Amino acid sequence: MRTDDFDYDLPSGLIAQEPAEPRDSCRLLVLDRVSGQMEHRLFSDIGEYLQPRDLLVVNETRVMPGRLVGVKRDTGGAVEVLLLKERGNDTWECLVRPGRRMQPGTTVVFGGGEMTALVAGRLEGSGLRLVQFTVASGRFKDVVHRLGEVPLPPYITRPLADPEEYQTVFGTEEHSAAAPTAGLHFTQRLLDHLVESGVHLARVELDVGLDTFRPISEEDPSEHRIHSEHFRVPSWTADAVNQCRAQGGKVVAVGTTVVRALESAVDPESGEVRETEGDSSLYVMPGYHFRAVDAIVTNFHVPRSTLLLLVSAFAGRDLIMKAYRGAMAQRYRFLSFGDAMLIV
Repeated sequence: MRTDDFDYDLPSGLIAQEPAEPRDSCRLLVLDRVSGQMEHRLFSDIGEYLQPRDLLVVNETRVMPGRLVGVKRDTGGAVEVLLLKERGNDTWECLVRPGRRMQPGTTVVFGGGEMTALVAGRLEGSGLRLVQFTVASGRFKDVVHRLGEVPLPPYITRPLADPEEYQTVFGTEEHSAAAPTAGLHFTQRLLDHLVESGVHLARVELDVGLDTFRPISEEDPSEHRIHSEHFRVPSWTADAVNQCRAQGGKVVAVGTTVVRALESAVDPESGEVRETEGDSSLYVMPGYHFRAVDAIVTNFHVPRSTLLLLVSAFAGRDLIMKAYRGAMAQRYRFLSFGDAMLIV
């Protein structure tokens, strides 16, 4: 297996720059991983593939407005800081631009002095910085909300008309640097309809980091160093998953983040999902044995990415690449704001 096996040419014109309106009016490619059959539907039709005993599991994380633009105190040069992971006491792991100007000891000023940041150190092997923030008054996160912007992947070049465009309708916990994009297709009306029809709903948390979109640079994908993300599977979600599977229902993961959270919470001895909280560096590639997930709602992913390897592990590399070729031929919209796939 080579990384090149998961590469494909993605025309820039197929990269969605804005979400569908309404969200559930986007297209849905339904892929049967057993028969190989593909159907072209609308996302609002997804309920036709779910039964009353099935369980839909969503990631309730929200994206932080963690993109901060400031100036260096000593030179006035413009810099950008992106909050990635909290370390405690208003200290964060951050991506900084330009990195050469942000060496340890650098002080950055935001909002004319509302907040300052000291680059406390480098995180070796990652290019990230450890940054200590100080606010002039109030709470740190309140100041971030006033000064920050929701970060978007670099392939989305259109500014958001509304920051909520990059948030799911079920998001509650604000911890992520990127959206769990499979969840962006759901409207509250569609969720209500599914629940009223008997489909059960459960939630997990997984803090989505920027590395989730980063292509694999190694020729052998097994040599890639997978990113770590904090996750939580509460007891009631673990119970719902185990009960669903025991009754013959399907556990439908809304997005690769939910797959990683649920599979990371599987007890290796019993095979059941347990209440779990911690950091997951689970790397799912072809050959992986899924134990918690029976179907996946997902987007069309970046070439050579760990996300593409994950869905290939679930449905088979050849079938996924065939589906991607078919989607491109049908002019599906790709990546974060693009169309969706249901793999059953």
